[in-house]
Amino acid sequence: MDNGKSTELFRRREILIGLAAGTMLPFISACAENAALGRSQLMLISDAQLTQLSAQAWQESLNRERVSRDPAYTRRLDRVGQRIVHASGQTHLDWEFVVFDSDTVNAWVLPNGKVGFYKGILDLMETDDHVATVMGHEIGHIAGRHSAERASQQMAAQIGMSLVSTALNTSADIAYSDQLGAALGMGVSLGIILPYSRQHEFEADRLGIDYMVAAGYDPRQAIDFWIAMSTTHQGGQLEFASTHPSDEHRIEAMRAHMAARGYV
Repeated sequence: MDNGKSTELFRRREILIGLAAGTMLPFISACAENAALGRSQLMLISDAQLTQLSAQAWQESLNRERVSRDPAYTRRLDRVGQRIVHASGQTHLDWEFVVFDSDTVNAWVLPNGKVGFYKGILDLMETDDHVATVMGHEIGHIAGRHSAERASQQMAAQIGMSLVSTALNTSADIAYSDQLGAALGMGVSLGIILPYSRQHEFEADRLGIDYMVAAGYDPRQAIDFWIAMSTTHQGGQLEFASTHPSDEHRIEAMRAHMAARGYV
């Protein structure tokens, strides 16, 4: 390739990369401040849309999963859940706490206040402080409006990549347009979407610790719980390509937050 064509190709690649980065500019006006996090967030999805989607997901979960009728499990989850909800200030939602009769080690919460814990994870929780650890983390995601922000980021990324793809396809003289488009897509995923997911996890951890303390639970047991959990999923994927932080970094960050707050 002669120097003229090489220079032109480089220049156009730079323009396209700039275009990919600049697709976020029209969405700046859609940013909103979140007092719980102390930062602004991109919001392209309304609360009404999120509530509707959450209601659909909740009904699907109730239809798909077997709900536990064991009163000991349901009382425990409700007892801890109510305390954490009041501590978090998220009392405006229609909260519902359900235990699913499964050995699955998992728990989740929807933006409309519907909480699902599996018996598998509750059986690993020796104290109510352990339940409060996960409950606080999950409710931290709600206070952080992480679902809405995540959806908004994905929408913005898809719009941006669509514009770049169109530009590449209409530039027939640009060599390797398919490879360049794929590389830009990888950059959006690893550079924007996944790191924000890890940020959400760290933020939910910090908020969860604060809610535990406000509700009268021992935050030190949160560390014990996550250390125990870390032994159940060794050999996971590298942190830079994961939506969750490594166990080591998560526990380190929680300890730092507790020390900064004077909890220990």
